[in-house]
Amino acid sequence: MSEPDNIGDRLRSLREGRSLTRQELADDSGVDVDLIEKLEHGRRQTARHTSLTRLANALNVGISRLLGGGRPEERAPGTPDDVRQVRDVVASADSMPGMDADDAGEAPDLAELNAAVDAAWHDYRAGNMSRLAGVLPGLIGEARLASSELGPGAAGPLAEAHELAARLFVHYGRCDLAEIATERAIRAAEGGGDELEWETLHGTYSWTLLCEGRHRASEEHALSIAASTEPAMDETALRDLTVWGGLMLAAMAAASAAERTASMTEYLGIAGSAAHRFAHDRLDHHVGFGPARVATQATRDYAMLHEPGLALRAAEDVHAGELPRRSYGRHLIDVARAQAEIRDLRAAEETLRAAESLCAESFSPAGPACAVVGDVMVDVGHLTPELRRMARSVAVQV
Repeated sequence: MSEPDNIGDRLRSLREGRSLTRQELADDSGVDVDLIEKLEHGRRQTARHTSLTRLANALNVGISRLLGGGRPEERAPGTPDDVRQVRDVVASADSMPGMDADDAGEAPDLAELNAAVDAAWHDYRAGNMSRLAGVLPGLIGEARLASSELGPGAAGPLAEAHELAARLFVHYGRCDLAEIATERAIRAAEGGGDELEWETLHGTYSWTLLCEGRHRASEEHALSIAASTEPAMDETALRDLTVWGGLMLAAMAAASAAERTASMTEYLGIAGSAAHRFAHDRLDHHVGFGPARVATQATRDYAMLHEPGLALRAAEDVHAGELPRRSYGRHLIDVARAQAEIRDLRAAEETLRAAESLCAESFSPAGPACAVVGDVMVDVGHLTPELRRMARSVAVQV
C-alpha cells in the first residue's frame, strides 16, 4: 500500500493505526484537538515544527513520517525538491516561511525549539540529509517567529537553523545558497550577543567561500576572524580554543586548495600547538577540534598537494573511535588517495573498502571516492570483484 501523500492523511493513518481518537492523541501529545482535526480534514496544510514533533512523539514515530517520504532509509537521499524547499525558505522575506498563518502570534516554547534544533544537528552528523532537508523549512519558520516574538533570547536557534541550511547546501554542492544561508545566520547571531557563536559562523562562512572556489578570500576571512579573537593559550577555556582552532583549520584547507604549501604548513604548526592542550578532540558550538582533527586535516591537505608520504605520516595520528563514524570513513578516502599515489594499490583498495563501510554516500559519481577508485583501477593489474563493484558505484567505466 502506498503512503498517504499529504500530512493530514499521514496523521490520520498513523493515529488510526494505533487505535487512538483525536482527543486521545491530543491528550497524549499536548497538541490542541482542533489543530489535529484541521490537519486531518485538510483545512491546515502544516503546523509548527514543535507541534508536529509532539504529535510524532505521541505516535512513536519520527517526524519524517509526518512530513512525508516514509522511513528515512526508504527515501531517495538528496532529492532536488528537498533542496528547493529549503532554498525557498532561506531566501524568503516572509517572517514565517514554511508555516501556516494561523500559527502567528503566540511565541514558540524556546526549550522545545532548542530541542528541535539539537535533533536537526543529530540528523546532520548522522548523515540523514534528506530528513534534515524535510524538517528545515518548518524549523527556520518557527525560529524566525521566535526571534520576532522573543527577541535576542531566540537568536541562537535562528542562527543555528540557518547554519544547518548552509551545511546542507554545501553537502549538495549548492555553495551559492550556502553563502546566503550563512550570511543570514551571522546576521541572526549578531542580535544575540554570543561572541563564540558569531565566531563559529564566520568559520562556516570561510568553509563556504572555499566550497565556491574562492580560496584566497576563504583563507583571509578565517585568518582575520582568528586574529581578532585569538585566545591566550595558557588561560583560555577549551571551548574558546576549539572555535579558534576551527578557524585555523579553515585557513589551512584554503591554503592547501590554492596549492600554497608553505602557508598550509605554517597554519598546521599553529593549529597543532593549540591542539596539544587537548587530551582528546572536543565539539563546541558544533565545531570539532583537537589532535585527531588536526591530523585528519593534515592528511587531506597533504594528499591533495601530492605529498603522499607526509599524508600517510599524518594519518598515523588518527585512529578509529577518535572521529565520528562518517568523518573517519571520509578520512580513509584521503589515506587511500595517498596509498594510490605511492602505488600501494592493494592497500588502497582495502582502505577504500573500509571507507565505504563507514560512509557509503561518498561512493557516488560526484562523491570524493570517485577519483581515488578511478586511479586505483587505472594502475592495478587485476580487478577484484570488490573493486569492480566500487567502480560501478562511482560510475567509473570498468
